[in-house]
Amino acid sequence: MTGFHDPASQTTSLVAFTTVATLTLLLCVMTGPDRDDLDEFYTGYGSLSPLRNGLAIAGDYISAASVLGTGGVIALYGYDGVVLALSTALSLMLLMFLLAEPLRNAGRFTMGDAFARRMPGRSVRMVACAVTIIALLPLMLVQLAGAGQLLAFILGFSGESLQTGCIIGLGALMISYAAIGGMKGTALIQILKIVMLIGSGAVIAVLILNRFHWDLGAFFDTAARRSGAGTAFLHSGLEFAGGPSPQLDMISSQLTVVLGGACLPHITMRMYTASSARQVRRSMSWAVSSVALFVVIVTVVGFGATALLGRAAIARADAQGNTAYLLGSRAVFGADVSTAETLLFTAVTTAVFLTLLASVAGMILACANSLAHDVFAARVEEMPVRREMTLARYSALAVGVPAIVLATLVQHRGLQPLVTLSFCLGASAIAPALVYSLFWRRYTRTGLLSTLIGGTLGVLLLMPGTNLVSGSPAAAFPGADFNWFPFTTTGLVTIPLGFLCGWLGTVASGRQKEDEQRRRYEAMEGWILAGAVRRGEG
Repeated sequence: MTGFHDPASQTTSLVAFTTVATLTLLLCVMTGPDRDDLDEFYTGYGSLSPLRNGLAIAGDYISAASVLGTGGVIALYGYDGVVLALSTALSLMLLMFLLAEPLRNAGRFTMGDAFARRMPGRSVRMVACAVTIIALLPLMLVQLAGAGQLLAFILGFSGESLQTGCIIGLGALMISYAAIGGMKGTALIQILKIVMLIGSGAVIAVLILNRFHWDLGAFFDTAARRSGAGTAFLHSGLEFAGGPSPQLDMISSQLTVVLGGACLPHITMRMYTASSARQVRRSMSWAVSSVALFVVIVTVVGFGATALLGRAAIARADAQGNTAYLLGSRAVFGADVSTAETLLFTAVTTAVFLTLLASVAGMILACANSLAHDVFAARVEEMPVRREMTLARYSALAVGVPAIVLATLVQHRGLQPLVTLSFCLGASAIAPALVYSLFWRRYTRTGLLSTLIGGTLGVLLLMPGTNLVSGSPAAAFPGADFNWFPFTTTGLVTIPLGFLCGWLGTVASGRQKEDEQRRRYEAMEGWILAGAVRRGEG
């Protein structure tokens, strides 16, 4: 790893980061919507082609947690990490085949629109907004804190005040992306990010395989040998081996990722940027293909990091392996690093840096859109367009500032519980609510509120008891032990709970309400499932 923190490399990285930040902000300013065009701000007016929209969806879906976290799990636990990476791709395929078209047809701007299409009312929109913010805030904290840690890692910063300054500065930049660029501006940043991430990652993956003369057997055998776990590195169960029920824990984790990943609000809002159901299908095809390619790349780089450096070296750099992707990218060049190799590594770090920027910008936009459209605009009969857009921009500030403050407070904690919390909320509250509201004819307002509130409360109550929060060296509070829930994620309990709450709430509404909702759903079933008519069209 000679030269990793040499002055020339640091200067090159700093120049690259500054250039990317400046150019992307300029891109947002140039593509920002007119002040009187609400559809353009919220959806980009459906102006993106399926290819560009698909790349934007993939860009939103592949967050920094996916790049750094998944790469780390692969490097430390081998097979289990590959299953996690495949689960992320499967989650997007589930969205593509089951929910994408009905979501596009039922909604307009936000997740609250999709729910309120069947069950109008402020209570539905306000709860949907609350769940949106609660689900995305933990992920925002992870990305913001990760931005400071990445800059410190690459540029050799050691002072806490410098890391905090990085978080504040980058957070302000991300708020600007969302407030100025709207949906179209953030989409273009996502496209730039995914192209850079896959392009630079593909080159690194090719170089790693070339180091092993394209002998996959030797490649995986070397990774297993240097992992210190032997053949267990290439079989399931290593990540959860310390728990009381490793197989159930693994099932719970994969179920949470598959159901929760693609149902998070900053992903589902991208469905509204397509101009037709056919465009949604084509966009999702590009998105799934891009994510599948990324899964291959992160698998090769993750295994390559272990094969080239050893699991112990990766764990020393970061107990959770979040630097494995960068370490593997650097290690492929060996001890003597040429100028061309330095530039290539800089492209990798810049892609990860842009991933952090773009991910948070998309999440802030989703929260701001929901806050402005579902809470403030819903309070009045006809809010002027210009006023609602102003509210959306102020909402980006209202969401982003607390996120920056909280990120500075948690930056030195283990952040994996926050990532898991978001996925658990997506799987336990949002996924059941979407499935029921889009496909169950008798689903009532009480059932919807019960699903969202019950699933959210279940996750918030159980999550503190998991071993990600306490009771293990890699936990957020490694010195404490209040671990009473025997799983890493809450999904095995809270996903059925979310569906159960929706069913119980609907049954408790009474037969009259059920029949009323059935008639209402049948009247708009063609709109939702087939896109026969869309609100605002025809």
